[in-house]
Amino acid sequence: MLKKIILVVTSCMLIHFSYAQKEKGEAYISKYKDIAMSEMQRSGVPAAITLAQGILESQYGESDLCIQSNNHFGIKCKTEWTGEKVYHDDDARHECFRSYPDAEASFKDHSDFLKNRPYYVDLFKLDPADFQGWAYGLKKAGYATEKDYPQKLMKVINDYNLNQYTLLVLNKTNKMPSSGETTNTTVSLNASSEAEPLKSVSAAKPVIVNITEAEKETEDTRITPASKRNSNNTINTNNYPAGVFTINHTKVLFAKEGTSLLSLANQYDIALSKLFDFNDMNDADILDNASLIFLEKKLKKGSTDFHVVQNNESLFEICQKEGVRLESILEYNGLKKNMQPLSGEKIYLRSNAPSTPKTITLLKNNINNSSK
Repeated sequence: MLKKIILVVTSCMLIHFSYAQKEKGEAYISKYKDIAMSEMQRSGVPAAITLAQGILESQYGESDLCIQSNNHFGIKCKTEWTGEKVYHDDDARHECFRSYPDAEASFKDHSDFLKNRPYYVDLFKLDPADFQGWAYGLKKAGYATEKDYPQKLMKVINDYNLNQYTLLVLNKTNKMPSSGETTNTTVSLNASSEAEPLKSVSAAKPVIVNITEAEKETEDTRITPASKRNSNNTINTNNYPAGVFTINHTKVLFAKEGTSLLSLANQYDIALSKLFDFNDMNDADILDNASLIFLEKKLKKGSTDFHVVQNNESLFEICQKEGVRLESILEYNGLKKNMQPLSGEKIYLRSNAPSTPKTITLLKNNINNSSK
């Protein structure tokens, strides 16, 4: 009996500890993701790597070194350092570490440290989205002494879906260079880290924008079927790593135009009907467009509170980019499958929207022919 009680208590403690760690990680990411993305734009160091290293090296921002000197990455003084210094026990006693006036200075110095030292030059030849290559490359170049440092980095990146911030910067750089604009991935670069208060949408009525005959030409340019689109919203193959990766903790791969879904189903030992279900798709074999294809059922909730709609972006495309089930997005936002949200509207991914987004009702032949 005593053993059972001890086992239950231990299990409860582990669950509590795991939940507390998760909250710490999410708080750290929310606080510093914008700096990490800004530094990626400036230096080329992937945002996912920066955030994962920051979490590990600073112990979620709670290490003595971080609290006392804003040193998030455990960077030691080295001979060239002329700034403030602090001393901590690390590999040896009383070692010299760099001290910064604020976190932003620490993040900037971390980027410059990697960018300007010859040991790390090969890292910048890698695809920024290849976080596995970066993780092993950092270890090989001598950034950390732990044998399992790459595995630790990759676990943090996967646990918190950090690669989305790298992909966000890649999309912003390649497609929408203006600093004030949002991009077509999971979160806005300028989005507030605090979620807006959410209200029920049960009583909300969809805002429908009716298109007149005089506006038909405009409608055709904004809402063309997915198979004929060629807009800024087109998925760029360079934004996703090769092979299987994760979006919102769900396995996914990037399939090129012309890929056979039956072939993918056979390759990954998944029933074709399940592959359709995982991706909210109708029966079809050959992909008309390059697309994200999920190998597992998507989650009901997203990794961020909302998604900002881009030009010509359909609900199906939002579901794939966010890794959230279509039925959940429809429910949270009070939408129907034949609705297309307008550019700039917020699509809520975790709970009910405060109001239903403005939409255009699509004609039957204009509904994304890949979605159910």
